[in-house]
Amino acid sequence: MHPSARLDIPSYLSVLPLFQEMTPAELASLAQGCELSTLARGDMVFRVGQPCNEFHVVVKGQVKLYAISANGNEKVIELVGPNNSFAEALMFTDRPYIVNAQTLTETLLLTVRKSAVVAEIERDARFSMRMLAGISRRLHGLIHDVEAYALHSGVQRVIGYLLNDCSREGDDAPGSDTVTVSLPVTKATLASRLSLTPEYFSRVLNELEQAGLIAREGRDIRILNRRRLAAYEG
Repeated sequence: MHPSARLDIPSYLSVLPLFQEMTPAELASLAQGCELSTLARGDMVFRVGQPCNEFHVVVKGQVKLYAISANGNEKVIELVGPNNSFAEALMFTDRPYIVNAQTLTETLLLTVRKSAVVAEIERDARFSMRMLAGISRRLHGLIHDVEAYALHSGVQRVIGYLLNDCSREGDDAPGSDTVTVSLPVTKATLASRLSLTPEYFSRVLNELEQAGLIAREGRDIRILNRRRLAAYEG
């Protein structure tokens, strides 16, 4: 059976922060305005200039949001993983997409039409507050990124990413100060996300390995001592 055929959309929506306070009847109604699609790795979700009449939730897989500069260079703006949404703010502007979205792996995507969201807002004003809260969290994250790029060195950015990633993965063993994290995308993609060149990103990993702070095997990075890594300044 195809993965999308097994997904109970109302139940799935009920665990997302945006929809947690909705009743079963409301969730069932909203689900009527949703569409599931399975995309292969490298498929485009949308491109700059296309009309934005919906927002999207990654059920499974990963999507990158990116822009292309005038000289053709790609800048990754955000990496969106499971249970995270994107394009909800732009949906309300009646303007076309201002970035591109492309899958990095096979992805199960839930698309929520604007008409369904507007109908729910008109029915219950509290829903608009939850939408605003979600948009505010995304804006706060982007501001945090800008601050990090402006105030932190390249080494600190890489360390910050690794430590943030390992906090999601958890300890290898209770009380352990070591953890293994797997890079979810290529080094080039992560480098762009951190506003670094791929060459510099690789140099930082080499430096951390030579300092005895990490050990690498392919995309797996074992952090040997999180406290020492957090204190490292290069």
